[in-house]
Amino acid sequence: MKAVQLPKYESTPELIEIADPEVTSPLDVVVRIGGAGVCRTDLHIIEGQWAEKSGVTLPYTLGHENAGWVEAVGSAVTNVAVGDAVILHPLVTCGLCRACRDGDDVHCTSSSFPGIDSDGGYAEYLKTTARSAIRLDDALQPADVAALADAGLTAYHAVAKAARKLRPGDRAVVIGAGGLGHIGVQVLRALSSVEMIVVDRSAEALALARELGADHTVLADGTQVEQVIELTGGDGAEAVIDFVGEGGAIEDGVASLRRNGNYYVIGYGGTLAVPTIDIISTEINFIGNLVGSYNDLAELMVLAAQGRVTLHTSAYPLADFGQALDDLDHGKVRGRAILVP
Repeated sequence: MKAVQLPKYESTPELIEIADPEVTSPLDVVVRIGGAGVCRTDLHIIEGQWAEKSGVTLPYTLGHENAGWVEAVGSAVTNVAVGDAVILHPLVTCGLCRACRDGDDVHCTSSSFPGIDSDGGYAEYLKTTARSAIRLDDALQPADVAALADAGLTAYHAVAKAARKLRPGDRAVVIGAGGLGHIGVQVLRALSSVEMIVVDRSAEALALARELGADHTVLADGTQVEQVIELTGGDGAEAVIDFVGEGGAIEDGVASLRRNGNYYVIGYGGTLAVPTIDIISTEINFIGNLVGSYNDLAELMVLAAQGRVTLHTSAYPLADFGQALDDLDHGKVRGRAILVP
């Protein structure tokens, strides 16, 4: 099969021929890829930022946002069948550890992460397990939802946490309305009646946020914190959901938070530096968010099938992976780029 592999860090990935994956275990599922999301994390992987953390042996196949059709199954697989359209939870998990049994499988103690520390879905086929496969509603196509497997899942995981705390009349600030943020806006609107304020540097992104349900939009022009404080009656917001995590977003977000507010960190790249006296004197909380559970993804697929969460995508043939990565790197992708074999 054709696959896009990274031969070494800080180099251009290569489209090569490798062996097709095969079923070797009773719970294996081989999927014919219908869409693989192109994520900024892939750029970070290529740059070597994940080298130490992932410990992966190069070369290997990129791609951790994957959906397609079941091509083959092991003898013990009962939840999906050959021909089913599926989206894949990004982790391959054991099902036996305490985290898995708690439904918190993103923290499985013996998981692998295709596209991060094992072969991923920038390819024609991918091997995963039955525990990772979620059958898609007939209204959904793999290429249309593939990026929800990570970008959407991460957004849902964080926003669902926030929604469980927020009450009618509360205010939430969403920082960033791009690839992850525009999904987060939709999820927040679907799950909560909160008054939503979206902050972004792009007027186009803010226009999309208004279409998707934002109550207020604020252009990040240097006065964004003052505008948020004014919109929140001088108090700040009960929640800040930060899909950027760098370039001044953290400082703005902390300044936009009210006393006893919750700051949800999703975007990364910057450094959180807050005096401890400020944290204890206002009782603000910082909450990290890493991908999401199988159940989170299943719930997100319900919203997608209902049309309450839609993904804005730009499709590229698998052979044009380099263009997709370059377009993403230079901010030319609206929503999410999807590779289609």
